[in-house]
Amino acid sequence: MDAFAVSVCKGLSMGKPTMKHCGICGLWFGGFQALMPLIGYLLGTRFADYISKYDHWIAFVLLVMIGSAMVKEAFGKDEEESGNSASVSPKSMLPMAVATSIDALAVGVTFAFLKVNIIPAISFIGVITFILSAIGVKVGGVFGTKYKSKAEICGGIILILLGIKILLEHLGVINF
Repeated sequence: MDAFAVSVCKGLSMGKPTMKHCGICGLWFGGFQALMPLIGYLLGTRFADYISKYDHWIAFVLLVMIGSAMVKEAFGKDEEESGNSASVSPKSMLPMAVATSIDALAVGVTFAFLKVNIIPAISFIGVITFILSAIGVKVGGVFGTKYKSKAEICGGIILILLGIKILLEHLGVINF
């Protein structure tokens, strides 16, 4: 759901995303949502404490930085100017893919404890995330076209709030 929310925000900043944009975002988010549990599974329990100590801080910092940049761009750009938040380049997508999937490393460690058949599990996670992320970009694009910079401000705020939510959940302040 984090990847879906970020995909909606990505679509908001794009205005009119194409099917290619939807596919690229789906591949980034779906790929990382599948890759991180695999890495966690392979690392097993050896580094579980280290990963779980810092995953929420990394996600928090990345999402707040990306969200703040979106809000800043919305206030500072010309109407025709296309900001970096609309880009699907690796430089733009990598931090968001990592931020939304880093907690999945710990899920992979749990998969190792439970002796889960990892290939079907990560395949299912990756495919579902791909589909939801591609849909999220399109949904965000519909609202982004209609509301332009207001949608980008909203998207940035959503990313910041998502980062805060992840941090507060991991610190035990809130339980959703």
